[in-house]
Amino acid sequence: MEGDECGFPPESSDNHSQRGSVASSATLTRAQDVLIYLVGDSAVHLFVEGVGGVSVQELGRSVREALHIPDAAQDAFALWLCSPLLELQLKPRHQPYKLCRQWQDLLYRFTEASEDDISQDEPCLQYRRNVFYPKSKELQIEDEGVLRLLYEEAKSNILTGRYPTDPEHWTALGALALTLDEGIGLDNQKLTATIKEKKLSSFLPAHVAAGSGGLLSTLRGKGSRQAGLEQNLLDEYRKINTASGSPPEPSQLIHQYLNTCHSLPYYGCAFFLGEIDKPVQGILQRGGRKAVNVGISLEGVYVMDIKEKHVLLGLRFSELSWDHSYPEEEGDSHILWLEFDGEEDGTPVNKLLKIYSKQAELMSGFIEFCVELRSASEGGAAADTDGDASPSQQPAGQDASTEKRQGGQRGKLRRQSSVVCSRVHSLNTISYVDNGKEIKRLKPKRAASFFTRQSPAATYSAVQVGESLEQG
Repeated sequence: MEGDECGFPPESSDNHSQRGSVASSATLTRAQDVLIYLVGDSAVHLFVEGVGGVSVQELGRSVREALHIPDAAQDAFALWLCSPLLELQLKPRHQPYKLCRQWQDLLYRFTEASEDDISQDEPCLQYRRNVFYPKSKELQIEDEGVLRLLYEEAKSNILTGRYPTDPEHWTALGALALTLDEGIGLDNQKLTATIKEKKLSSFLPAHVAAGSGGLLSTLRGKGSRQAGLEQNLLDEYRKINTASGSPPEPSQLIHQYLNTCHSLPYYGCAFFLGEIDKPVQGILQRGGRKAVNVGISLEGVYVMDIKEKHVLLGLRFSELSWDHSYPEEEGDSHILWLEFDGEEDGTPVNKLLKIYSKQAELMSGFIEFCVELRSASEGGAAADTDGDASPSQQPAGQDASTEKRQGGQRGKLRRQSSVVCSRVHSLNTISYVDNGKEIKRLKPKRAASFFTRQSPAATYSAVQVGESLEQG
């Protein structure tokens, strides 16, 4: 399962369950070996006194000392409690041992996992990028050890498809990874042998290396497709080798890799798992639901198709209102509601997207915290500077709506085939008006938000109740 974020609601982290309170005093006070895993195959081995009561802040200090993390970059990383079912970034005051004792309670509350899966799941402690660390600060890091940790995590997210990428990105990133692993100056024969030995999935996203199947893949042949991917990787490798007169330093290559990842609007996001309604197609077809990843960062919210590996909706905080709702009856779902600008028949309206997820409460709280952080950072000016992009690199969902609010004509989304562009037309959304009691569908008319949760800097507008509105 794709991970979620850091802040537990108070009852999850502070009010310990019965399962979490049965540890003996001997267990809480004795010294034990503790493994803190890094992204990849390595781990930091610590010998911790009083492991039952040690805090994240204390453990983090020990990990930084073991890895020689400089003080200037101490906030770049955080401790996470992770398993295949759930990922949680921990706060400095949390006590990992006690949270491990509560792990099954957290899984029941925030996942749809079966009882058998929950009973067999075990979390591990992982040292990973801090979701709240600004990209602008990351670009200033020069320490190669810190850069290597950030690189390994970014590469993992690229290879697993958590960060969707376009072909030109995945090929360039794969060549950089190949150069970092094998060095420069290898001839074609050695390079080809290396790629075949390590497999393409060591350098390219797994879904790309494996192929998407289908008729086109069958006609072209898997071998032909693999050969094409290998050749593209070799060509990019040669470009890196001939780009400058002197061989590039590893830190230069890592910076280049991270800079490319920074162009992805969802870099550094915390990820949550959810579902959205599929549009109904045809009289006899049921819409059903589509599994999505919801990425949330200091810059905005991104809803991504897990299967197709592309963005469905990308919004800055100033472009949305949000809320979450609890199940009214047994069997109902927790829902995160996202409200944003859209259009119907060429007329601006408000759109409402429902995201079904047991992590809706976590997502809502995380959005709220990110909005507060941005507001507190010099009125949001520093965060806005960090998030600025050129017209050719605007994050998903920004270009058309921003143009509209500035009084210009609504422009076409940039490179609609790109994985980073919003696909609002493929979403099953509601156009609505609030009459004080319920959400009603309506035909287009502009107007105020149904939700009160907005960024203080929001320029987003919404629909007002009016007698002249036609309900659809």
